[in-house]
Amino acid sequence: FFEAVYMCEIERSNPQAFKNQDEESFSCLEDPLPAVVGVTYELCAGIVDKPDLSLEEIACGEVLEECGYRVSITDLRRITSYRSGVGVTGSRQTLFYAEVTDQMRVSEGGGQPEEGELIEVVEIPLEDSMKFAYDESLPKTMGVIFSFIWFQNNIAPKLAKQ
Repeated sequence: FFEAVYMCEIERSNPQAFKNQDEESFSCLEDPLPAVVGVTYELCAGIVDKPDLSLEEIACGEVLEECGYRVSITDLRRITSYRSGVGVTGSRQTLFYAEVTDQMRVSEGGGQPEEGELIEVVEIPLEDSMKFAYDESLPKTMGVIFSFIWFQNNIAPKLAKQ
């Protein structure tokens, strides 16, 4: 759940919702939307805030925390780095690829609730992946779409030959 996504959906569905509002009068909405409109699909990710750890070490920790899989640095393949949120944060993100197996699963994942994380691991069947990527009714980040296209171009063809 992201508050910014939720608030954008409120404004989109009711353009007058925030007109003539100030902090004192903005205590509740007359017609709130269900919380689910603020939920998005996104890739496993984390903030790079541990200067003593490499990007790869941070990525492995995030996969464990959010998805429940123990991957090692050697399991990671660096794809690329790119900018996101350029109009707001200008964040630089690095995309890694890792294949996981049931044997690598050590927990359910889900993130850290004490940090406000409530993560559900979602598996998308390979044959549905591009339909999922382009389905505008499923809110997702550009990183998700890019990763699915990358996978289809770089990994899926090798799977078809096996």
